[in-house]
Amino acid sequence: MKIYDAQGNALMSVKRLERDGNDLVIRGKIFDAMPMAARLTPEEARAALKLLDLRTALFLLTLLFRKSSPGEAPK
Repeated sequence: MKIYDAQGNALMSVKRLERDGNDLVIRGKIFDAMPMAARLTPEEARAALKLLDLRTALFLLTLLFRKSSPGEAPK
């Protein structure tokens, strides 16, 4: 999975999501060069959910079933 900036450049390439106790560990590379491992705790996941309004939450639920629009970042 890749995460892109507004210009379509790859910011982060996620290689693996894994569980470590109650945390989610995200492994990948930043700018396809620097390896990193980020940790998401349950508290931070709950804090992220508080940032969502109803419209954005519904969008996230349907995101997996949508096709990319022409002109969007490459896969």
